Amino acid sequence: QVQLVESGGGLVQAGGSLRLSCAASGNAFSNYAKAWFRQAPGKAREFVAAINWSGSTYYADSVKGRFTISRDNAKNTVYLQMNSLKPEDTAVYYCAARNYPTVVAASPSSGFVNWGQGTQVTVSS
Repeated sequence: QVQLVESGGGLVQAGGSLRLSCAASGNAFSNYAKAWFRQAPGKAREFVAAINWSGSTYYADSVKGRFTISRDNAKNTVYLQMNSLKPEDTAVYYCAARNYPTVVAASPSSGFVNWGQGTQVTVSS
């Protein structure tokens, strides 16, 4: 069982940056595909970005070019660097992991079964 703990959320002005971290414990974490999702008030949870064991990345169109997902397998940590933040990026951000090393390329948001508790990101205008 993988346990995921997010950190790094906070309040930032539009145009600013934040870096989220997700530390994990549990067997074989370093080989699992990881992702970030977010959920804004009154909206469904949505996919943000994913990364497989080798570092291949996938992004939602809404964050492409502004957000970067990365991982440090030695530290069992995945990151989300968020630049040029917009008020519509305001949400609770969740880290997630699959039980497989790869992302489903045709559907990058699929198959994530392990979830963290979330960290709040608020972008003021």
